[in-house]
Amino acid sequence: MDSIFESGAPAGATGSRIRRWGNGLVEYDMTRRRLWVGGQRMHHGLTGAVVAGAGVAGLVAHRVSPRGGLEWALLGSVLMAHDWHDRGHWFELGHQSDD
Repeated sequence: MDSIFESGAPAGATGSRIRRWGNGLVEYDMTRRRLWVGGQRMHHGLTGAVVAGAGVAGLVAHRVSPRGGLEWALLGSVLMAHDWHDRGHWFELGHQSDD
């Protein structure tokens, strides 16, 4: 079951609407469009690195077709490029603030 709270974001911003699932394991700020999983903010770049890594790993392990692996690697690269300006924050632990 999910719930909606009118409260500050995990980073402390006010006036945000936070939706929580899984006993707070997953949080989504509908106002600022931010996602947290296990208290860790998920950036496009971090997600892109995981997707690209999965594509390359699938290619190396011969678990995906060459086209499929390249598509996943390309998608991950696009996500990383989209969020390149935040690259210093991709792997920071915690909720992170909007600075």
